Amino acid sequence: MFKILITGVAGFIGSHTCVRLLNLGFDIVGIDNFHNSSHEVINSILKITNRKIVFYEADIRNSKKLCEIFKKEKPEAVIHFAGLKSVAESVEKPLEYYDNNVSGTICLCRVMEKFGIKKMIFSSSATVYENSNPPFDEESQVSAPKNPYGKTKFTIEQILFDLKDWDIALLRYFNPIGAHESGDLKESPLGIPNNLMPHIINTALGKMPFLTIFGNDYPTFDGTCVRDYIHVEDLSEGHSKALDFILNKKGIEVFNLGTGIGTSVLELIKIFEKTNKIKLKYKIGPRRLGDVAVCYALTEKSQNKLNWKPRFDIEKMCRDAWDAAL
Repeated sequence: MFKILITGVAGFIGSHTCVRLLNLGFDIVGIDNFHNSSHEVINSILKITNRKIVFYEADIRNSKKLCEIFKKEKPEAVIHFAGLKSVAESVEKPLEYYDNNVSGTICLCRVMEKFGIKKMIFSSSATVYENSNPPFDEESQVSAPKNPYGKTKFTIEQILFDLKDWDIALLRYFNPIGAHESGDLKESPLGIPNNLMPHIINTALGKMPFLTIFGNDYPTFDGTCVRDYIHVEDLSEGHSKALDFILNKKGIEVFNLGTGIGTSVLELIKIFEKTNKIKLKYKIGPRRLGDVAVCYALTEKSQNKLNWKPRFDIEKMCRDAWDAAL
């Protein structure tokens, strides 16, 4: 069976994808520097799958360490999740984001090239569509977003497009939420969360006195931002389908991974309350730097070329996220 190296394996999406690939029979080499994740995730992967991964605590900017790993493990493809991902934080710390995300990816690609590994799945983002009109398909115009986080994703995509003899799937996904059905894997960021669902969970658990909605004056039907929320398990399946694709096809392809359904922040809160029979306290705050009003996907290309289609609705996403928190 193929051996796959996963960067950022202890992260929310990386860990779920690792579990899915282990269950499909792949051998996994995982690396993570635990910047925003926990060692416990590696134990959870073993608990769920009853299979060990070969794990290295490493930073993708450490060329020497990466060379040691590639030389010893000889992976046949890479799934690249590792990266900083907060829009707001990137505005405050742009150099850190460019160094980690862009320089780190270049370092990883140089090592891959040195060892003759030219198959990659890259964890991109719908933020590259910021200056287009939703809904977005893969042919929608992409450009450098206003925030540094989005610019790093856009820049990395442009670099990868120039690797003409590589086989790459650029996966532009939207807003993953939910959790593994076991409850052992969930979105567990360190420090102050950047995404909406961890804030909802912390408010529901009483760890936060109230939830802040960042702006209610956007040009949407209820004034709050609209996003395409996708179950993390659907997203992990999308990565396994993309892996099959690059192992059997040549060239570089872009795929959206989303549901094609826009849900506002206020709608998500109300669906969470109804699904889990819990009341949330929330207040309206100022807009957050870097946020766009509406972002959701068209996914026909992924359905046709990857034979992938999301299975889970927003209610299940909310239910699974809450069950995993209890």
